[in-house]
Amino acid sequence: MTKMTQLNATLCNTAKWAFTTRRVNRSDVRDLSTNFDAAKAGDLILCQIAEIGQHKKIQLAERRASESYPNDFVVLCLGDRYAPDQFLASAVIDDDLIDLVAGGGVAGRIDAAHIRMAEPTRLKPIGLLTGAYGQIMNIADYVLPQLPANNQVTVIGVFGASMNSGKTTAASSLAHGLLRAGYSVAGVKATGTGAFGDFNSFEDGGALALDFTDVGMPTTFRMPMEQIEAGFNTLVATAAARGAEIVVVEIADGVFQQETRAILKSSAIRDRLDGILFAAPDALSALGGKVVLEQVDLTPFAISGMVSCSPLAAAEAAEVTNLPILSREDLRTPDVIVQHVAPLMRRATNDVAA
Repeated sequence: MTKMTQLNATLCNTAKWAFTTRRVNRSDVRDLSTNFDAAKAGDLILCQIAEIGQHKKIQLAERRASESYPNDFVVLCLGDRYAPDQFLASAVIDDDLIDLVAGGGVAGRIDAAHIRMAEPTRLKPIGLLTGAYGQIMNIADYVLPQLPANNQVTVIGVFGASMNSGKTTAASSLAHGLLRAGYSVAGVKATGTGAFGDFNSFEDGGALALDFTDVGMPTTFRMPMEQIEAGFNTLVATAAARGAEIVVVEIADGVFQQETRAILKSSAIRDRLDGILFAAPDALSALGGKVVLEQVDLTPFAISGMVSCSPLAAAEAAEVTNLPILSREDLRTPDVIVQHVAPLMRRATNDVAA
């Protein structure tokens, strides 16, 4: 393993640490390695910002956005990314400069980009962080204790037609409404790319928040399904151990994303869901989502998302899906929760108890 000087390792003390690194004990850093060929997803890397591009801010571990400046030092995670509206990226270091692929703190190589994206923010990799025994530090070293599946708590999955279909607003609004209806609720982001937006949205609504970075994944793209399932089990069980009666679980991206598709087709996550809320941007997507879910023997109890922002679009969606269309205001209203959601929860809870 090639190492740099101890002086360079001290740069980590003044660097900006990104959201994806929030569980890391920073005092564990002993040195840096330039053995970049051995790097893998989740490894911690010290970079210097070379050029400001698409991402002009870093989401910090302290959960605030920090303006980026050329020559800033940042500690990020190496990671893959799948984001149709932004970047497709790989967890590799194969050049003198690499890319900031997500503002929550994911670095790698961008392989494709949406036409609306600017050039990525470019990073000079300084070194992989190493610990007391010379090992490369990874966020998987700082995870919640692994727990078996909890079969008592009620779990509601929130899926969507695509990125930006309104999943996060729907999930956090549902969690808030359940809290107002008298339930103890947790919000879990089970898949996606590490960022504080979804996490903060659950907390802003009053719910306990957890996400896949808590179980050692900077992103879940290209992660083995067994690891995603084990992470889901730990997150749900941790939420239950902390008092949650109902866990609202957001699944990232759309139903055709490879991990989401695998979850819906056959997985421990799919089998554990007591109900599904589907977020769609328009009526056609609402109908398409319902059809896709029905193909795997699942039916959402309601449609939400961007389609619910337009009375005309909501009316279209209601007509073609024959499902309730719930706006964020609806989801936050206890009476609506009682009408549309509470019966499902009680029935699911009773089935589990039986």
